Amino acid sequence: MTQLPYAKTALALVAALSLTACAQFEPRPLTEQALSDQSRADQESARQDVEPIAGTLTLDEAMARALKYNLDRRARMFEEALAFQQYDVSRYDMLPKLLAQAGYSSRNNDKISQSRNAEDGSLSQSRFISQDRDHTVSSLALSWNMLDLGVGYYGARQQADRALVAGEKRRKAMHLLMQDVRTAFWRAVSAQKLQSEVRAATLLAEGALTDSRQAEAERLRNPIDSLRYQRQVLENLRLLEAIEQELSTAQTELALLINAPLGQPITLAEPPFQLDRQALDVPVAVMEDTALGANADLREAHYNARIAREETRKTLVRLFPSLNFSYGLNYDTDSYLVNRQWNEAGAQLSFNLFNLLTGPSQLKLAEAGVALADQRRVSMQMAVLAQVHLARQQLANAQHQFTRADAIWEIDRRIAEHMDNREAIQVQSKLDQVANQTTAILSLLRRYQALAQAQTAEARLQATMGVDPEIGSVSDLTLAQLTRTLTDGQRTWQKLAADAGQGGTQ
Repeated sequence: MTQLPYAKTALALVAALSLTACAQFEPRPLTEQALSDQSRADQESARQDVEPIAGTLTLDEAMARALKYNLDRRARMFEEALAFQQYDVSRYDMLPKLLAQAGYSSRNNDKISQSRNAEDGSLSQSRFISQDRDHTVSSLALSWNMLDLGVGYYGARQQADRALVAGEKRRKAMHLLMQDVRTAFWRAVSAQKLQSEVRAATLLAEGALTDSRQAEAERLRNPIDSLRYQRQVLENLRLLEAIEQELSTAQTELALLINAPLGQPITLAEPPFQLDRQALDVPVAVMEDTALGANADLREAHYNARIAREETRKTLVRLFPSLNFSYGLNYDTDSYLVNRQWNEAGAQLSFNLFNLLTGPSQLKLAEAGVALADQRRVSMQMAVLAQVHLARQQLANAQHQFTRADAIWEIDRRIAEHMDNREAIQVQSKLDQVANQTTAILSLLRRYQALAQAQTAEARLQATMGVDPEIGSVSDLTLAQLTRTLTDGQRTWQKLAADAGQGGTQ
């Protein structure tokens, strides 16, 4: 009876813990202060270790900043690092299990046993205490399952391929990022170049519109002529406003890509207006071979096919019997034991008989996954080859469009010079001045756009071929070193043309 209060207390504690586990928690929405604090912390994290822009920003430095500071690229790099960490962890699945255990046992009375006579079924009068009321048990056991070893081996190989897939996704994101930076940079350059000219032409057009409306009110001209004049001025104003709206977001897009402070003006260094026409000198066969060996999507398809094959092997291993080896060291403080410390070894063979029924279906499922992965790889290979031809043709078209836009701009520039001479002798009207300035601005804008499209087409062709800049680890390079590496590495087409020449001479 002395143990009854102890038992009641233990039951009360168990009941209290059970009720606590069933307790309901109310949803806790984030407060405005918590959101504000987290937003400030996130902004500080985004700007951490980002060098401020000093002086003018070149195209190579913009791409270097994007590679080093772009937030989406950082996320891709973290994904790749996470995949490699998962691979490192998966390798430990092949190790044996080493289990250390310790326990305490207590009861409120003695463990007493009796024996029964096998012949007449009578109980013996003797009673035996066979265990201490309180004792501790500890053990250290090593077990190794051969089935788990095989499954873990193929799982680790799959995880290694998944880590390589993450690397290919990072490469693809890098190609798209550099392509977007080129486009945004040239749009920002055109905005910087044309901003003052657009504003001057807009002011001139608004002045001409005001003068025309005043002349109409004073009936100094034919009303029809005045309205036609105003319509032409308004049409030019609409074009100027459309140009200004198109260029107004260029700096913000570039700042987002290179992780620069939003709203802060960026002075850009305008690169020379020239095209690298050596890309079209590379034979198409060389481009196809390069893409088949380096395209990020195609390499990812190869890795996925390999993962599917490893899944087939892993499925086959699961169908084998499970063989488990174990060895343990045990110790018990029970005083009734003659041997309180003992070593124990064992081997166990087990087999799930239902595998005889489900095995063929599991193998067919795994083989279907392999067939699907192979078909996707074949489809991706043909798509990549088509993309190479399309990207090459788009580059040729873009370069042709730039040549045409450059010729048109040259003519408009010469026309503008003649109109400036006429303006000096006050021969032309304000409408002519507005129209000529609008035409010149629109022609220059199209020239910038054509060059940006040509640059984008060249970057798209490089991305399709899977040509990477040889920059090594971005985190190990400073911004200046990365910029110099990108500047010195603009020899992609020369190398491919040289390799093609060497291959043709052999």
